[in-house]
Amino acid sequence: MIELGVNIDHVATIRQARRTYEPDPVWAAVEAHLAGADGITVHLREDRRHIQDADVRRLKETTQIKLNLEMAATDEMVGIACGLKPEMAMLVPEGRHEVTTEGGLDIVGQEARLKGVIARLADAGITTSVFIDAELPQIEAAARIGARVCEIHTGPYAHAFHDQGRDAEAPAVLAELDKIRVAGRAIRQLGMRFNAGHALNYYNVQPVARLAGIRELHIGHAIVSRAVFTGLREAVREMKALMVAAAERPETE
Repeated sequence: MIELGVNIDHVATIRQARRTYEPDPVWAAVEAHLAGADGITVHLREDRRHIQDADVRRLKETTQIKLNLEMAATDEMVGIACGLKPEMAMLVPEGRHEVTTEGGLDIVGQEARLKGVIARLADAGITTSVFIDAELPQIEAAARIGARVCEIHTGPYAHAFHDQGRDAEAPAVLAELDKIRVAGRAIRQLGMRFNAGHALNYYNVQPVARLAGIRELHIGHAIVSRAVFTGLREAVREMKALMVAAAERPETE
């Protein structure tokens, strides 16, 4: 069964806009859980622009579903993760001036260092994941450094979908989707778990959820955006229903 990890960073973004105590990301995690989410994702950034250290500690203590901690591969973050022990830690690139993560992690260019980071996380009993572009050299490097999960960056597919008038059959959209498909096949052949995420929404999610062997999608901004109008529980429920319906009609290899 395909799983949904709900990213609640932007609940904290709203809170931090006023430097107050609401809305509470932990409350959001509970609402997501009640709606059928299989996991909660948060990105503890170096600049703490949304999620705060206390949020991550409370989420680990409170949530009854798995916690995925997105993090830069820094000594500070590895130390936090090893102390906290989330169910999964996902290494992502991070830039101070980016609005959101703008691309996949370059494993090839820093393989030796990242292998050490992955080893430290694995020694702490944490499932290790990397957020990468749909490129074979990065996938092969992920296997070499010992990552157990590869999350493929779906941003190029999502942007093509939007730019092509939300036409799922447009050649540019199909080309980007095929890159994800090929990447997923390579990930599984190398013995890793195939996840995906970034810029997925209610209109473009089903072709990705239908891909053979995909295990988990991480979605945040679209869900929080819809929750403004429907409430978070309904927004999560709608997304999970779309994913499950698509996964029940998977592609054949």
